[in-house]
Amino acid sequence: MTAAREAREEAGVVGRVEKRSIGSYSYTKRLKTGAPVLCEVHVFPLEVTRQRKTWPEQDERSVQWLSRAKAAKTVKDPVLRGLIRDFQRR
Repeated sequence: MTAAREAREEAGVVGRVEKRSIGSYSYTKRLKTGAPVLCEVHVFPLEVTRQRKTWPEQDERSVQWLSRAKAAKTVKDPVLRGLIRDFQRR
């Protein structure tokens, strides 16, 4: 699944992704050419079982483990912020 692959590549986390999305949000992404593209992102919870010692994008990103409340405060998009803040484990 794409969500699991992205989590592994970007943060080195491995786990189980829920089959159902908890919601979605849209944003405009700028391509290298400068052209805008509207993207719709579906958010899937991932239960992390471990973090790898090395992963593909570790030199490009920093990883911090935060509570949901603290993580939500770091997110600019109001819809994504609400999805994170209001998420309840099933």
